[in-house]
Amino acid sequence: MVNSSQPVHRTARERARAEITGEIVDAARRQLAIVGAAALSLRAVARDLGMVSSAVYRYVPSRDVLLTLLIVDAYDVLGAEVEAAEAAIDRADLLGRWIATGTAVRGWGLAHPHDWALIFGSPVPGYAAPQDTIRPATRVPEVLCGIFADAVTSGRLDTALVGDVSAAVGRAMEPVRTVVPRDRVPDPVMAGGLTAWAGLVGAVSFELFGHLHNVIDDHETFFAEELRRLITLIGLR
Repeated sequence: MVNSSQPVHRTARERARAEITGEIVDAARRQLAIVGAAALSLRAVARDLGMVSSAVYRYVPSRDVLLTLLIVDAYDVLGAEVEAAEAAIDRADLLGRWIATGTAVRGWGLAHPHDWALIFGSPVPGYAAPQDTIRPATRVPEVLCGIFADAVTSGRLDTALVGDVSAAVGRAMEPVRTVVPRDRVPDPVMAGGLTAWAGLVGAVSFELFGHLHNVIDDHETFFAEELRRLITLIGLR
């Protein structure tokens, strides 16, 4: 068994392969900004890199593999930024941790609109995300669940705001219980937390895709108000 605490030494061939694969992913990201995910093409990526298509296929065998690499990378970069922002806030400042998380999500989305559209926009026709994308996709929700769980254990939730949920809603959330047990985040808080996460993604998408034009003048101020209102869904004020 490999000791994960020890550095992994790659061969020269492995380093070269990783470097070329990285160049392919970077070129694909440039294409993504021009043509969108649905029209992404390995041939176009090869042209951008000055390579023949057959050479690119040796590193990335299909468009779907390329999309997966882009999706995993986007989730990981977003996750790392959110984790760093939230970790910088005092653990007792639950509202501050939520605001830092939401602000980091929005900041990344506005700075990387095409990556945001790839992971939070319309599904790419014919593409089914593999298991490889699941772990990176959970990085931000895990940060949020940490905040929700700490809100529960600290006793700082307003139960009148949280309310209750039906048994049917509890059963509907059963898949998430494989990673977040009920004794950590009870059903009413989880329902509110999932709604708050959906509201956060929706708020950023609404702004990013231009739906606030001629509606809201100061997007940053309005977003701060959205965050304040969304967190009340778990009973935290």
